[in-house]
Amino acid sequence: MALHYYCRHCGAKVGTIDRVSIYSEKLGFHHLTEEERLDMISYESNGDIHVKTICEDCQEALTRNPEWHQYEKFIH
Repeated sequence: MALHYYCRHCGAKVGTIDRVSIYSEKLGFHHLTEEERLDMISYESNGDIHVKTICEDCQEALTRNPEWHQYEKFIH
């Protein structure tokens, strides 16, 4: 089982943690609401977990253009 992080805006792979055997509390998932969990975390049939996050480039773009927060995807 692996944990894969992808940018929610541009789709870039941010990182992977292989052989995850830690609790969701260690990952901070318990701080998310149920709606946020459904939006950000998906589970694959092979046991892998995909997490939507934000990459440094997209975070920088949002900092420069705060009005872009209203868009799910702003980089094409």
